[in-house]
Amino acid sequence: MTYKNQELTPLLLFAGLFVSLSLAGTELRVDFSQVRGTIRPLHGVNMGPLCYRGTVDLSDYHRELGVPLTRLHDVVWVNYDAVDISTVFREFRNDPTQPDSYTFGPTDDYLASIVNVGSSMVYRLGESIEHTPRKHRVHPPKDPAKWAEICCGIIRHYNEGWAEGFRHDIRYWEIWNEPENQPAMWTGTDGQYFELYEVTARAIKARWPDLKVGGPSLGNTGEFTDGVFKASSFLLSFLKHCQTRQVPLDFFSWHRYSQDPSDYGRRARALRELLDAHGFSRTESHCNEWNYLPREDWRPMLREGQGLMREQWSAELGGPRGAAFAAWVLMSIQDAPVNAANFYTGEIQAFGLFNLNGVPRKTYYAFKAFRRLLDTPRRVETPSCEPGQVAVCAGLNSDNTEGAVLLSNFDTAGAPTHLILRKTPWSFPTCYRLYLLDGEHDLQLVRQGILEKDGRLSLAELRSPSVLLLQLKSQNQAAGSSNSRFTRSAGFAQMRGI
Repeated sequence: MTYKNQELTPLLLFAGLFVSLSLAGTELRVDFSQVRGTIRPLHGVNMGPLCYRGTVDLSDYHRELGVPLTRLHDVVWVNYDAVDISTVFREFRNDPTQPDSYTFGPTDDYLASIVNVGSSMVYRLGESIEHTPRKHRVHPPKDPAKWAEICCGIIRHYNEGWAEGFRHDIRYWEIWNEPENQPAMWTGTDGQYFELYEVTARAIKARWPDLKVGGPSLGNTGEFTDGVFKASSFLLSFLKHCQTRQVPLDFFSWHRYSQDPSDYGRRARALRELLDAHGFSRTESHCNEWNYLPREDWRPMLREGQGLMREQWSAELGGPRGAAFAAWVLMSIQDAPVNAANFYTGEIQAFGLFNLNGVPRKTYYAFKAFRRLLDTPRRVETPSCEPGQVAVCAGLNSDNTEGAVLLSNFDTAGAPTHLILRKTPWSFPTCYRLYLLDGEHDLQLVRQGILEKDGRLSLAELRSPSVLLLQLKSQNQAAGSSNSRFTRSAGFAQMRGI
């Protein structure tokens, strides 16, 4: 998948660079002579940079991360009157063909902030979750065909300029969110959702065959029992409905919150097999909500968990364990059959990359470390990410003058002893900079120097939980100019505008 802000360019083949990581008597080898394409920018998020109606603006941070894809869901948590159908088309009895039936202004401003940071979008057509006892907006529409016409009016406004609108070229249009999450997200039956999805998907594709429609942004996809995946009944019924009635399904969206970072890769593979088995081999797979869920316990975010329980839970989500988890997942899903991924969320709340005041949390710095890795985008052979092991990803830049290795220790008991680098693609000694993300460091430079001739480098800092970013450069390149990016006082962190 290609996003607007993706600037990864093809690279030349190069001589081998080998990395081995000694861990509890074993070696984790990364072979840079075995080229495996590019590191994929799968660090999308949910929700854009504006919070509290613009009193918190995270645009500079989103721009720094180079967020590739922003999903519009639950926006009303911090911008009450934007995106949701009930906020854009407030009186269902009105005529969807008339511009004055819509209230576009607040959503216009919200989407503009996302466009301005260079991110593409997934527009979720529907409503945000309601945890209140009384449900106000998550009921099945009285007239699915009219609701579909309202969705088409929104698409016309943001893609065709209708009603003093825009040409944002939003490609992905998602129909509702977690309809199996009843009644918080849907008070109707499964069959009523299937009808709404079918009517809306057909209406959109009939008018814009090149747009991508999808759903159902499923929270409960199923469970693994003795290593075998058993799909949920809702998922099986939805796929059967789309298969037998030939309903358009350009992308299948799903969610997962877990305490096990290795779950995402195996779940993605199981879902890919299920889609293929139902005839949807060309349907994209989007994991468009994901995050760390300590102990698989949802109580802290609900009313019963308010207070100290929620505060401690939130601190763990945004702290070093949450950061190591996020980095582990971003590296592990490089090999997974997913076309897009969206972390929940890119703004301010318990699940967010920022606290309520707009201050970056540890998880933000995990995303920043991954973004820096994308400056050396040619991916090379690494061991698969296995449960209980250190995750690692590495690459070189386009002219083989800079390299990087990203490592995440989420829960490995024995700390690695040292890193060994061999056969770098330059003949001069290798300069390195080591950045650390843990309880005391926010991706700060903790060491720099020149590697020994044997390429050995101690990794005593990589204790659980932590993330390390190692940036490499030829001594000749680093010292070639007083203005070298590697030698500036601001550090190697300024590479490519970061």
